[in-house]
Amino acid sequence: MADTLFTNVRIFDGTGALPYAGEVLVRGNRIRGVAKGARTLPVTGATVIDAGGATLMPGLTESHTHFAWNDQPSLGAIQKMPVEEHILWCAHVAERYLSRGFTSCVGAATAKARLDVVIRNAIESGQIPGPRYLAASQEITVPGGLGDESPPHLPYPEFSFGAVVSGADEMRKCVRMFLKYGVDTIKLNLSGEYIAGLPAEATPMTEAEIATAVEEVRKRGKRLAAHARSCESVKQCVRHGIELVYHASFTDEEALDMLEENKEKHFVAPGIAWLINTSYHASQWGITPEVAKNMGYHRELEVAIESLKKMHKRGIRILPGGDYGFAWIEHGTNAKDLEYFVKYLGFTPMEALLAATKLGGEIMMRPDELGQVRDGFLADLLLVDGDPLANIAVLQEPARILAVMKDGVFHKEPEVLSARSRWSLSAA
Repeated sequence: MADTLFTNVRIFDGTGALPYAGEVLVRGNRIRGVAKGARTLPVTGATVIDAGGATLMPGLTESHTHFAWNDQPSLGAIQKMPVEEHILWCAHVAERYLSRGFTSCVGAATAKARLDVVIRNAIESGQIPGPRYLAASQEITVPGGLGDESPPHLPYPEFSFGAVVSGADEMRKCVRMFLKYGVDTIKLNLSGEYIAGLPAEATPMTEAEIATAVEEVRKRGKRLAAHARSCESVKQCVRHGIELVYHASFTDEEALDMLEENKEKHFVAPGIAWLINTSYHASQWGITPEVAKNMGYHRELEVAIESLKKMHKRGIRILPGGDYGFAWIEHGTNAKDLEYFVKYLGFTPMEALLAATKLGGEIMMRPDELGQVRDGFLADLLLVDGDPLANIAVLQEPARILAVMKDGVFHKEPEVLSARSRWSLSAA
């Protein structure tokens, strides 16, 4: 593998420092030099990319990924996709994420038992292109909870996109099955969801069921994630040490105090795009703003914004992404979350970018080699036409993502243009 030297780049390094003009050398799959200024790093034997002042930055991390969600308008449509088509869909979506600049993704639940594991393994073996991926289980739920889609006259669990359990013994059996399949994360549905007919404030899973899941997962050294919109479910996450808290819309002072006291243990990925777009941009699919308001989404959005602002001020780690893969928030539009963090949650553009890069390395459990442009880190890099700090929306435009490198290899290569063009590729 030839060395690659990025020169004439504006480096956003993911440390919190302001961007600076410089050069970055990639050797193999790692960054082996970062320098300010020009002509400071060796070029012999390297492919030199003169970027003409474009921004070089770490690859983005999507912290709440559902590859199996199939850009449809209902929960039932996810599970009804036949397994053969479903695995092809997941492979297609994995490539879409990588091409849009997401070089790492954390699986937050899959629709069928082994979809995430199969896709992760195929990516790692080089069979298909995709981001670094942590595979999740199906959502584990209880009868009548979010994910139980079986109709009363056909009470069979295979009709649900969630794995339905009742009691500690069934939970133990279910968790062990997913761990046997090789998942990285076990997902529990601890709260409700309005679109599923269960209030977001509902908290249907028992402490004994949760404790059993935690016990089994800890034996295998894996992690847990939770769909946790209700205040009580957020507290359950902290009490049981569930690392990945998805949503956290409803909180009180006790819940906020608990999260702050344990902020080094937990990540919050709210999926704010789901609340915004379900509230105001789903009319085409029958969810008008009035319908969404009656369901409860307007109120949840207002409450969630206030909760997340308070968490941010307390230094709790909040990461962008979540629940993309429905008709009104399609896969590949995930960078919109960065704009939402700035517009609704009070993040500065710098803070939003760090949440998607530096904190991304942390949630991927590789803080010493992912999420920053630093010597020795893995070469997961984006070359962007524009300045995301000045206009964070540039990351939403596929044409502005000039190049995507993962593990030192280009997935999206920079175009080879003439010397008179804005930037050029040349062999040293």
